[in-house]
Amino acid sequence: MTRLSVNINKVATLRNARGGNVPNVLQTALDCERFGAQGITVHPRPDERHIRYSDVRELAPAVTTEFNIEGYPTEDFIELVLEAKAGQVTLVPDPPEVLTSNAGWNTIENEEMLKPIIHRFQEAGIRVSLFIETDEKMIEGAKKVGADRIELYTEAFAVNHKTMGSEAAAEYAKSAAYAHSIGLGVNAGHDLSLDNLADFVAAVPHLDEVSIGHALIADALYLGLENTVQAYRRQIELGWERKSK
Repeated sequence: MTRLSVNINKVATLRNARGGNVPNVLQTALDCERFGAQGITVHPRPDERHIRYSDVRELAPAVTTEFNIEGYPTEDFIELVLEAKAGQVTLVPDPPEVLTSNAGWNTIENEEMLKPIIHRFQEAGIRVSLFIETDEKMIEGAKKVGADRIELYTEAFAVNHKTMGSEAAAEYAKSAAYAHSIGLGVNAGHDLSLDNLADFVAAVPHLDEVSIGHALIADALYLGLENTVQAYRRQIELGWERKSK
């Protein structure tokens, strides 16, 4: 079944707004695991506007589920991931100044850059996923540069789902099937929520993992963290029930 990885960046954003250690990022991660999360995701950026490099170092020995670190592969980031011995690294093509990840890799133009970086992580036993859009040429390129998985960038699905419903997942389903056919695992993330998650899971085959942060943490303000993590798990289960019919 598709696994839920909770991105805790927004918890760090709230903490940093006031200083100190409230809310506690480490405790939130451990609570998410206790409430049913099957992974913890962080995306440290060079300006440390949310997750700090020190958070990563504190989380690494404490997280007992899969620890997924996202980011642009600067040398500092690469060394941090290797030091943390993350279970998975998700490489994203966003420069430091962007607010949030807003595009997938051009794996053709960046082939020579990505190949040695991916190899370096894999030599350390770290699975590598590339943030990517529903373009079969780019997915084929992800395979060529040696990635283990892709993470489908789902913002367009989330926007279109408001008017199209489950039909908005059609291109993602096609891309996931193609990725699987050439030996790539499939993750997904960005703007997945309680409103659209079940439809996405039901429609998209071979979906290994979803990474969800902003919507989940926002929902937790109203529902509480435990109820929210479990609600997202239920939506994944509902999607699988629909898939099996």
